[in-house]
Amino acid sequence: MYRRARELKGVKKILIGSGLRYDLAVQSPEYVKELVTHHVGGYLKIAPEHTEGGPLSMMMKPGIGSYDKFKQMFDKYSAEAGKKQFLVPYFIAAHPGTKDEDMMNLALWLKSNGFRADQVQTFYPSPMATATAMYHSGKNPLARVTRQSHSVDIVRGEKRRRLHKAFLRYHDANNWPLLREALKTMGRADLIGNGKHHLIPTFQPTTDGNYTSARRKNSTVVRPGRVLTQHTGLPPRKKK
Repeated sequence: MYRRARELKGVKKILIGSGLRYDLAVQSPEYVKELVTHHVGGYLKIAPEHTEGGPLSMMMKPGIGSYDKFKQMFDKYSAEAGKKQFLVPYFIAAHPGTKDEDMMNLALWLKSNGFRADQVQTFYPSPMATATAMYHSGKNPLARVTRQSHSVDIVRGEKRRRLHKAFLRYHDANNWPLLREALKTMGRADLIGNGKHHLIPTFQPTTDGNYTSARRKNSTVVRPGRVLTQHTGLPPRKKK
């Protein structure tokens, strides 16, 4: 279909920006090569959502291994096409079924892979969603629900929701006091230090102390000369 569309008169480019089922795409190297070679305009947004099995099972999402496999294929075919292209993965905080330790492990994965999220999505219940049923009932409707059925960990309360969001933005100095307190409570004070293997440092620079509630729209603040990307560190788009 992509090939036929490219051959249509007047069609110059067909770009796929997001919405890709990468867990299905990895089953067809031919498709990934076609996509990467002809239909990515520098950035491709995908949504692994999390790295940990607990929350991923509640979302009916594949394990992070599918993302790793897709990224390998994406990088390989981009190099073969002589193109510099980048994946922009999205992650979510405070989804039903997410423990504090899950967010900590996600933060460690983000740091080890060099990601610094500019935009963070925090879960909020919305109509007609399975996760909303989990949020209000504390049960998993994807399985049989009884009085004795397993309860789902629901992230409620402003402080805990802030904590989950803070783990996603581990690099923001405004979040470090909250993260230090949480890591000590979790028995993971070993992640506080000034080495590369630590999550957050022991020192606290002067910060503005600002906190943007997750109830506000999650969007990057526009500042003069700043390129809006999902992750800091990505090179800016080339002007066409």
